Amino acid sequence: MHAPRPKLTQPPHAAFDTVEVKWVRHWNEHLFSLAVDRPPSFRFRSGEFVMLGLMGDGKPLMRAYSISSAAYHDEIEFLSIKVEDGPLTSRLQNVVAGDELYMGRKPTGTLVTDALTPGKRLFLLSTGTGLAPFLSLLRDPDTYERFEQIVLVHSVRRVSDLAFHEELSGKLADDPLVGEQAQTQLHYIPTVTREPFHTSKRIQGLIEDGTLFAAPIEGPPAFDRATDRVMMCGSTAMIADFAKLLEEAGFEEGSNARPADFVIERAFVG
Repeated sequence: MHAPRPKLTQPPHAAFDTVEVKWVRHWNEHLFSLAVDRPPSFRFRSGEFVMLGLMGDGKPLMRAYSISSAAYHDEIEFLSIKVEDGPLTSRLQNVVAGDELYMGRKPTGTLVTDALTPGKRLFLLSTGTGLAPFLSLLRDPDTYERFEQIVLVHSVRRVSDLAFHEELSGKLADDPLVGEQAQTQLHYIPTVTREPFHTSKRIQGLIEDGTLFAAPIEGPPAFDRATDRVMMCGSTAMIADFAKLLEEAGFEEGSNARPADFVIERAFVG
């Protein structure tokens, strides 16, 4: 029988809070979620990211992670890939409940509803762990107040990469704050590109064949600047392709300082 390993601790640091890991959930060999205690003074808007990490060779090793919990929640939740030789994720994937991590004190980001002008349909386009900030937005009642319909697309390579598939397929029915609204307003479109699945096209294909706008989704059968707002998070190729597509359709990119029709997360890596 192996002796339990000592708790992972972090020395006090002036720039970061030290937070305790509450739980870890491994989706597969490539993907995991974890949650940490929320510091009493920590405030963020649903969709923002924050720095997370641990002590490296004499200095903190930090990376930007989108927060996947809602802004009101007692825990701060993250979704991460596992990179075998990654300086941070090679270690972060091995943490367990009770371990300590560093977390930044200043969340930021553009994937917030404040960066969009009012609309009727909100399209959330994600690949891989780009799902994370959208989990935060989908758990926030304000998102359902601002938009009549929310369409989440999550494109992954393998079926097991569909993190939170069960919860999203059930339209967050067990969520005490948004479950009722999500039943009628949330539309979840998962797609798997390298394994058999009922939807296997990339996001571009879902647009071209009309799946992205098909019933029960109501409204125009294409992106319409008069009614639609779009958020994108994931691979740089996906973001570049769809930013170009939207701009050609007359959409303007928004920001916290100047809300507009679509937003992307430029700080996202993964």
